[in-house]
Amino acid sequence: MPSINYHRTNRRKGYATIEMNPNRCSKNPKWSYYLNAVARYFLTLLHKPQLHSLDAILNKRQDAEYILRRTNYYNKLSKSFELPEDAPLLADNTFKNKLGNSVYFFDTHEYLRYFPDNLRWLHIPGDVTVVPNYPTIVKSRPIAEDNANSVLLNLNKVRHFVFVEDNLPYLQKSDMAIFRGKVSGKPKRKEFFNLYFGNPLCDLGDTSHGGDTPKEWKTSKMSIPKQLKYKFILSIEGNDVASNLKWIMSSNSIAVMPKPEFETWFMEGELLPDYHYIEIKKDFSDLEEKLQYYLKNENLAFEIIRNANEYVSQFLDAKREKLISLMVLDKYFKLER
Repeated sequence: MPSINYHRTNRRKGYATIEMNPNRCSKNPKWSYYLNAVARYFLTLLHKPQLHSLDAILNKRQDAEYILRRTNYYNKLSKSFELPEDAPLLADNTFKNKLGNSVYFFDTHEYLRYFPDNLRWLHIPGDVTVVPNYPTIVKSRPIAEDNANSVLLNLNKVRHFVFVEDNLPYLQKSDMAIFRGKVSGKPKRKEFFNLYFGNPLCDLGDTSHGGDTPKEWKTSKMSIPKQLKYKFILSIEGNDVASNLKWIMSSNSIAVMPKPEFETWFMEGELLPDYHYIEIKKDFSDLEEKLQYYLKNENLAFEIIRNANEYVSQFLDAKREKLISLMVLDKYFKLER
């Protein structure tokens, strides 16, 4: 699929932003998320919203082509399909049945509530790293040509879709790369730590509790504002995508990572190396070389920050994001026989 041209917007309504409180460690207060989600759920029980003609809405928008392209990026299905006989109905998607995955329930319910309860679907919650056998709604998928059965929706966004207001200029940040996150059970991160823990260009810390990593790696969590005091922030995939990539790319710091292998609603597969982020080799062997290069070439670093900020801006129009989400599901249900 060709690259997506997006329309810049300064609207941040509908997504979490982090106030630059240096003592704050969490990404987003879940109490606020749950308060809104539960209220929406009970309002829907009283009055199910109607889905207006998406085609009519789209025809009135100047960014219609862009919206269609993103819809078809998330939902690559091109022909009708049949789900297995035991595929659940939307009516079965209730809070009682999904209590163990409440975030995924609320994030799917936000859009499924517009569709008839007698429609059928498949959904896999959590970190999905393989392509399902049937068309399925997922949060993440491998970046590959044959991933059409993985239909992306913006799920677990309370954790993943967080952006920052970073007022610290790049030149005032530390000339180092930082990483804070769980390493135990994450092979890529463990390999990186084996290579670079103690390196003078890196400030590395494993926030895992227990596990199979050395004690000297262990450290406490560090707030996002404190991490943003560094010019470079390592974004290394764990189970699927690296959850810190979104807020890094909205800041005045630069994401440093190998080419991503998985993608979410953020369309990681569209990111360009050394344009939206600093790309390092899959084996991490050129990290020092790449960091030194951008420390010496500040103008190129500034360009990456501008490009990353511009990329993030396409996700900040809440009304447009809702429309795209509904269109992804509408396409899914129209193709299901």
